Amino acid sequence: MSRAPLLAASAVAAFAASLGAAFQFDDYNVIVGNPAVHGWSALAGELGPGLRPVLKASYALSWTLGGGEPLAFHAFNVLVHALNTVLLYFIGLRLAARWQPGLENAVLVAALVFALHPVQTEAVTYASGRSVSLAAAFYLGAILVYLRGGARWASLGLFALACGTRETALVLPAALLLCELAARQRAPWRDILRRQGAHWLLAAGLATASLAHERYARFFEVAFGQRGIADNLLSQVEGIGYLVSRLFLPHRLNIDPALPALDAWDAALALRAIALLALLALGILSLRTRPWIGLGVCWFFVHLAPTNSFVPRLDIANERQLYLALWGLALAVAIQLSRLSLPAIATRATALALCALLAILSASRQLDYRTEIALWETSVREAPWNARAHNNLGYARALSGDGEGAARAYRAALLFGPVGGRAAYNLEALLTRGTGPAPDRRPPPRHARTRPQ
Repeated sequence: MSRAPLLAASAVAAFAASLGAAFQFDDYNVIVGNPAVHGWSALAGELGPGLRPVLKASYALSWTLGGGEPLAFHAFNVLVHALNTVLLYFIGLRLAARWQPGLENAVLVAALVFALHPVQTEAVTYASGRSVSLAAAFYLGAILVYLRGGARWASLGLFALACGTRETALVLPAALLLCELAARQRAPWRDILRRQGAHWLLAAGLATASLAHERYARFFEVAFGQRGIADNLLSQVEGIGYLVSRLFLPHRLNIDPALPALDAWDAALALRAIALLALLALGILSLRTRPWIGLGVCWFFVHLAPTNSFVPRLDIANERQLYLALWGLALAVAIQLSRLSLPAIATRATALALCALLAILSASRQLDYRTEIALWETSVREAPWNARAHNNLGYARALSGDGEGAARAYRAALLFGPVGGRAAYNLEALLTRGTGPAPDRRPPPRHARTRPQ
């Protein structure tokens, strides 16, 4: 069996448990409760004033094919993840061929880590996490066409589709530049500009159009109204540190970690900032001498930059932000270890054991998504201070008919959140109507997030 089908099959098998997952969290805002994605005629009226048209078209496709059931959404997501795994494998092969012969096994291991790591669950098993994985498919396709010297219009078209799925894809020209800089023999700047100029111009045009869009303008107004750039950068030291830790603690995942926004330094935060700056410096300084390390580390930071740098977000960090970033570090580590001349049998046994462990942990994490109760029980276990998680657990229990359990969760939410918030409303509704849930399936704004829909 050739390696590309093997990788795709591994990704599908590792995320097969996702097919039994329920709709969760933002799924009710952007899919279940959004008539614009329930049919093609409704979607047509949304494409002009709306955002992320390609993403919404994919939702409409899954909704019509699956009759509104979650299975169609999850099957689509799993297949997209398998595609991304194969695309990254071929991108890795193209890059590794510039560095040193005989790195194919290391590239394969990096692709497998991307495919199997449990931190990918939020972008795959979570239905509306598709914004990340689907954008990545177009994005990686654009990079691969570029690296193969394919038609420029094809790369640009895929780039535009990626941006129409998720705005963070605007960093693609930076990723292309990184691919050129991470080489022992770098091409002349004139040649790089000739190959990439159209991508940079398209990115500038799309960014300008986005800033002129009324909904994006409102998004930035809300974003910068909640904290300034300096405080957000400070908070992101904690946020990126949290994300890095999830790579090594994949059994401690949380859909809603509720990291606090920070406005002052302390010794621990300073040490974390120094460590991150040292890692970034290592990547930049290695671009010519050890290009696999330079590309891998810089790839990690480039793909976290749109969500974890200057623009404030309600949630400081979410695990789906690691979806593409993870591969860069996996590639750097895999190639560096392959150069240590370890015994082949030990290397293969270690790689197999690692992949097996990641697959088991990934399947376990996917089971948390089988019901809303299971997901939010895990969330409050990992972040017991999170009022929103307690409220959502209470609401899920109320829907299941567990009024007593719902009341406990709502009261826990009130201990950590505002007394007049959503938990107070839900608790009052529960006590007024009895153990059953309120008539509305999802009374807004149960999930308050600032990302554009």
